[in-house]
Amino acid sequence: MVTKVLVAKLTDIDVLGSRTVQVDNTDVAIFRLADGSVKAVENKCPHKGGRLSEGMVCGTAVHCPLHDWRIDLKSGRVHEPDDGCVKTFETEIDPGSGEIYITL
Repeated sequence: MVTKVLVAKLTDIDVLGSRTVQVDNTDVAIFRLADGSVKAVENKCPHKGGRLSEGMVCGTAVHCPLHDWRIDLKSGRVHEPDDGCVKTFETEIDPGSGEIYITL
């Protein structure tokens, strides 16, 4: 079953910033990119469990604050030479209200 969950408003997240929410016992990091899009991933680096929400966003990737692993926010894949993946969530922004939804 597909469920959309309201997680924030666009105005709650600065450009290149993040916010975290708990959804079904999963810590989710929501990022607002420079192009205005919003991406959501599990807030846990596959390497040592660093909180991705505390990392720096560069383009469409976030750098893990612990060991600088780069994770693509679109696919969840870790950039080479490192290896791994984080769970991603489909996002949707309501154009009228600016509300951000993720799909579970």
